[in-house]
Amino acid sequence: MNGPGGDQASVQAPPRTGRRRLSRRLLVITMLAVMLAEVLIFVPSIANFRENWLEAKLETAAVAGVASEGSEAQIGAALDADQGASLLVALDAMLVAIVEGGASRLIARADMIDVAELQIDLADRNPVPMILGAFDTLLFGGDRTMRIYGPVGESALVAEVVMSERPLRRDMLIYSRNILFLSLAIASFAALLVYVAISYYLVRPIQAITGAMIRFGENPADPSRIIRPSGRGDEIGTAEAQLADMQARLAGTLREQRHLADLGLAVAKINHDLRNILASAQMVSDRLADVPDPRVQRVVPPLVRSLDRALSYTQSVLSYGRAIESPPEKRAVRLARLVDDVFEVVAPPEGTPIEFVNAVPKTLEIAVDPGQFHRVLVNLCRNAVQALEGDAADLPSLVRRITVVARPEPGDEVLVSIEDTGPGLPARARDNLFKAFQGSARTGGTGLGLAIVAEIVQAHGGRIALAERRLPGTRFEIHLPARADGLAGESRSG
Repeated sequence: MNGPGGDQASVQAPPRTGRRRLSRRLLVITMLAVMLAEVLIFVPSIANFRENWLEAKLETAAVAGVASEGSEAQIGAALDADQGASLLVALDAMLVAIVEGGASRLIARADMIDVAELQIDLADRNPVPMILGAFDTLLFGGDRTMRIYGPVGESALVAEVVMSERPLRRDMLIYSRNILFLSLAIASFAALLVYVAISYYLVRPIQAITGAMIRFGENPADPSRIIRPSGRGDEIGTAEAQLADMQARLAGTLREQRHLADLGLAVAKINHDLRNILASAQMVSDRLADVPDPRVQRVVPPLVRSLDRALSYTQSVLSYGRAIESPPEKRAVRLARLVDDVFEVVAPPEGTPIEFVNAVPKTLEIAVDPGQFHRVLVNLCRNAVQALEGDAADLPSLVRRITVVARPEPGDEVLVSIEDTGPGLPARARDNLFKAFQGSARTGGTGLGLAIVAEIVQAHGGRIALAERRLPGTRFEIHLPARADGLAGESRSG
């Protein structure tokens, strides 16, 4: 569906799917955690069940032995044949005997007694053998014959029973089955509680936040799509409040950008027509320069400079107002030659005492877009020239110098610095450096040059900063990534 409703449905689907997946995972994880806890409980529990089961057999044998004392019995047995058979059937045993005062007394005995393969001493209370013995019976028992012996209670009486392992294993399996069903019930109930709690307190709020983000992304200009915080005092409530604040600020920023875009379009149209008018005025001023009238000759140079500045201003506005700079097409460039070309472009008319120093090693190469980095250096050097030309102190001894230096830096970087001996930047320009229309250091400037410089340097993967220095003047430092084939090494060798 291409309609709005279809788009919204398609966008809302992922959060619901994510909720189901998250809830299911939480449900399964909770059940597994509870089952693991039950397993840890089951291990000593089954060992204790086996121990109690065996002790019950010995206690029954001891009771039968005490009851048989003083009664008349046939020779060789404490009970008559019927009583002994009944006792053996009750215990599911082959032999029952007791030891008291060092004397052994046979209570009951079957006609056929198998050889005892297991010797179980209940006097040994070590938990490790108890656990190992329980799992041995569960996993491998059933067909073996056991000889069980040990003290009964706190008395000195010792009972002994020989019997098959089968009934013990049967009862242990029944107990294990009951524990399993009980564990599943407990795990399911606990998982359900956790599932409901997490779904209500965590999953549903996260789903609401996700849905609000998606709806806001569809139309950030619509203030009704900004999430309304629930007022919770936990982390979810904090996330909702922060998201609402971020969406409100983003919506405001988008509105400002739209206004600026409309204003920029209007300025570009006005600027285009103004540039044509200034170009015509510049042509007229060039003709006035040929007029021999002294008064005209005094007026023409300031007029020409004013027109040049106005044309430069309009060109800067048009350059900054263009679309985003195209990605740089990096080439290997000899920086020293590029600096020489820049000096020729920005050099003032003859007679202006400004010294240009190219201190870049002749062999140093950098990987940049030649045209874009030429603009970077032209903007920075032209700013330096204007700062030196506008210096109010007109003394022959005053040093007016622009220096460009470059050297390799640790970390596969090349440092390019442009410095001048001018009066330096005022505090207002330092605070708004590299911001369009705010970072100008001179009256009538636009601040676009440094904004364009910063944009180009960042596109090259570098960074630019105003360096702190104790001497008067200004120095900009540009850090650029060095070429992978080791241009820094070439500069050292040069």
